Amino acid sequence: MSKRESVYNPQADKKWYESNKEHKQYLNYRSISRSFIRNKATLEDLEELENLIEQRKKELD
Repeated sequence: MSKRESVYNPQADKKWYESNKEHKQYLNYRSISRSFIRNKATLEDLEELENLIEQRKKELD
């Protein structure tokens, strides 16, 4: 059995992005949010985010 080599296919990426724009945007927002929380957020920011998260959880219930 030979090992299959992976080949980067930019056309496949473009096709996926075009057909999954909303999901791509969701992933981008999630990544930015996590990075902000880990690297830049102050204690005040984190407290505000906790309140926003609690409000959002109530909306989703």
